[in-house]
Amino acid sequence: MKLRTGILTAAMVAALAVASPVKAETFKYAFQGNLSSLDPHSLNESFLLGTLGNVYEGLVLYDPDLKIIPGLAESWKLLTPTTWEFKLRKGVKFHDGQDFNADDVIFSWQRAGSEGSDQKVRSGQIKNITKVDDYTIVVETPAPNPILVQDMPYLFIMDKEWSEEHNTTTSTSAAGDNAGNYANLHANGTGPFRIESHQPDVKTVLVRNENYWKDIPSNVTEVDFTPIKEAPTRVAALISGELDMVYPVPVQDWSRLEKADGVSALTGPEARTIFIGFDQGRDELLYSNIKGKNPFKDQRVRAAFVHAINLDAIKEKIMRGAATPTGLLAAPQINGFVESLNTPYAYDPEKSKALLAEAGYPDGFEVTLDCPNNRYVNDEKICQAVTSMLAKVGVKVDLLAQPKSKYFGKVLATSGYDTSFYLLGWTPGSMDVENVLSSLIVCQDPENKRGMFNLGNYCNPKVDELTAAIGSETDQVKRNAMIKEAFTIVKDEVGYMPIHQQPLSWGVSDRVKVNQRADNGLDFRYVTVKK
Repeated sequence: MKLRTGILTAAMVAALAVASPVKAETFKYAFQGNLSSLDPHSLNESFLLGTLGNVYEGLVLYDPDLKIIPGLAESWKLLTPTTWEFKLRKGVKFHDGQDFNADDVIFSWQRAGSEGSDQKVRSGQIKNITKVDDYTIVVETPAPNPILVQDMPYLFIMDKEWSEEHNTTTSTSAAGDNAGNYANLHANGTGPFRIESHQPDVKTVLVRNENYWKDIPSNVTEVDFTPIKEAPTRVAALISGELDMVYPVPVQDWSRLEKADGVSALTGPEARTIFIGFDQGRDELLYSNIKGKNPFKDQRVRAAFVHAINLDAIKEKIMRGAATPTGLLAAPQINGFVESLNTPYAYDPEKSKALLAEAGYPDGFEVTLDCPNNRYVNDEKICQAVTSMLAKVGVKVDLLAQPKSKYFGKVLATSGYDTSFYLLGWTPGSMDVENVLSSLIVCQDPENKRGMFNLGNYCNPKVDELTAAIGSETDQVKRNAMIKEAFTIVKDEVGYMPIHQQPLSWGVSDRVKVNQRADNGLDFRYVTVKK
């Protein structure tokens, strides 16, 4: 048994769609975390969006190679630098039988921008949508936006009538108390699968939408999802045949799969960057023994922290050589990646001690690190390593590792980002660095829906200016120059502590074929069960 790498190509998928008749087959899989909500606007998390992308759809979709293809829109064109015309697909029905039309698109865009939505950044790229007729809309953007369509696969469309009937016309964040939101526990999309049953934290069953508007290669008629936090339990269930696929598989368990029959580790580079952020906005940290000031406002302190971390040790000891240490918040697969800036900060603990002393903290200080323990590959182990390394330069870190539901509920708290120091992972939905800049790096600006995931409020007006220009620039040479300038500023100021690009790490039974995308999304359209 060998590790498998690779992705289905569009041509392979087309051939498979012709060759594979649909037969009744059940696909069973597990992920380390739960499906936090069925509301497609509730949480900007790749697992939730990837899963609900089988139930709900956007105007455009991803193909197996992450290329944009028509979805609920059949075509689109640019009318002026700031207006787009979309021709919507006729004959599409929601799972409850209601027709899809322009009213649903306008409603969903407005809902995605509602107070409790976690999709405000995406919805905020659109200034207005005008209905021309039931199947034609004109989308207006605040400024020229040549990559608008690239960021639309996860702007999911809900049924306006269904939402109004069930009093769920606004979203409630999955990071908070969403018990009263009907869409949190029920779904009604246009996708190839519909929700049959949903028991939060226990099991979700999806069944084939026999009225789906297009042919797909999958022969799966039922999908059973079970959240299993413990990696050994997930892997054991795969090896025993109870499950067809599990993810992520900790890299230290790859050898376990290598020794087992009938299963494989499906691996590859992921477009996700794992990083640590600092609260640089508050005048006093929420969780530190330093009172009356914020150490992280001092660039020397942030520099001391990054130079204290041995990324190569994390790569070799925790990630078993499978991660790629990085100096940027964007992976090589992302459009606009700047290779010349990707060199990580040098590991130099003596320099860290000197910088801390120079900044007025010769004995270090105390701070709490917020970390999920069931979201990213070896996330808690990474945080434990960072904690240990910082201790060696005099910084005492109180590690608060929690399941992702509690973690996101804390750090994304609607009352204000409740964290001083945190680990996060990011894959830009548009696969473009503009998303990284506008989501993670520009100054927090809730009114204009910018910097919504800049939890520590790193803020540099020049970077904001460059980001706005990058979003509208069509000349690729000029755009790349501005991207490089922006990331150079962030790196020089030590705005963040980049860790690595984590690996894709799935465990798959030999009885199924799946498509492994670089964004770690599992699209049921391309899952087949072998006879």
